Amino acid sequence: MTLRILVVSANPVVRAGLAVLLGACPDLDVTTTAAGDPRHALTETRRTAPDLVLLDGLPEALPRLTALAPVVHLTHTPAEGAGCAGRQLVHGRFEVADLLRVIREAATAHTGAGSTVTNILRFRNSTSRVQRFGLSAREVEVMDLIASGMTNQRIAATCSISEKTVKNHINRIFAKLHSTTRGEAIASWLGTRTAS
Repeated sequence: MTLRILVVSANPVVRAGLAVLLGACPDLDVTTTAAGDPRHALTETRRTAPDLVLLDGLPEALPRLTALAPVVHLTHTPAEGAGCAGRQLVHGRFEVADLLRVIREAATAHTGAGSTVTNILRFRNSTSRVQRFGLSAREVEVMDLIASGMTNQRIAATCSISEKTVKNHINRIFAKLHSTTRGEAIASWLGTRTAS
């Protein structure tokens, strides 16, 4: 079975290197795209419908990309406590064999929307939290971005809405999560908040 891989990176050297490396594998069909912003990454993922996205950087694109396809995230700065499950691959800390193994495992484990994919970076499934807190789809998106550490300004840019609208969403989210700070809201959202 041939796996269709979309390499998303703003860095032409990274794109070229990964294209050569992965293209040498007969079971991988590689397409690359230069994406310096989440919107372009999403557009290309929808257009090409890959079996897996190999994302270099752009952590703000993760919440929406993982809803479209399995994602293996290459990063220079490992994220901790960002609402993520699974594992990232940090530049300089993995071998070629590790990358190929994770790509194949992630792509072949994906059986459709909503499936659980192991050994890739995915935001935790939000379904149970939506039911528990009663957030709207947009509020879920905003809350996932808050949990990833993004500022209101970056959330506004990612979601193509104004900062005022972001603040309105956050006020409603805080009310539903019975929180007064970002830290409390994130802890509630991730299920790590302790009773006071």
